[in-house]
Amino acid sequence: MNKDILICGVGGQGTVLASKLTASAAMREGNIVHSAETIGMAQRGGSVTSHVRIGDKAFSPLIPDGKADLILAFEPAEAVRNLHFLKIGGSVIVNSHPVKPITESLKDTGYDGTEMIEFLKSHNVKTCVVDADEICRPFGSSKFFNIIILGVATGAGLLGISKDSMILEIEQKVKAKFVEVNKKAFAAGLKVGEEYAAQ
Repeated sequence: MNKDILICGVGGQGTVLASKLTASAAMREGNIVHSAETIGMAQRGGSVTSHVRIGDKAFSPLIPDGKADLILAFEPAEAVRNLHFLKIGGSVIVNSHPVKPITESLKDTGYDGTEMIEFLKSHNVKTCVVDADEICRPFGSSKFFNIIILGVATGAGLLGISKDSMILEIEQKVKAKFVEVNKKAFAAGLKVGEEYAAQ
């Protein structure tokens, strides 16, 4: 398998763990994997981008412009910001809820993520929009969205990695006391992805 996956969001959303789980699950299935993170003021809500390149055709850990098969966006503006990486015919899975920048609190710009989602759709990007607030509600925290979005991508058949491999990595890389709730979060995302694929 050859697949380039870009994972983007802001600091504190768990994008790095999502990339590590993806990379290790792909390696578990016998693939060559290159990965890298670019982090800008992550602790203060800055942009975080992870590149995961699966297969023997990648000679660099960074995905070139126009080559990503899939973008997993934890925040709408980050999806648009990184859209130049997406190849023609690629897919985006995006959280519909924004993480408002500090500038928004200083001057109300009205940013709510809606325009970013509309931008993706108006440019004919294959887009699966996930309401993080709604899907995370049963788990009591939006911090489970990183596992949920991996479930969505797996269920939709866009990640190229089996659900069994992803679950095994969750069991090994998540703290023991959080494993079961993360597996439930993954299953919730899996269902959304399967429903999206069936449309």
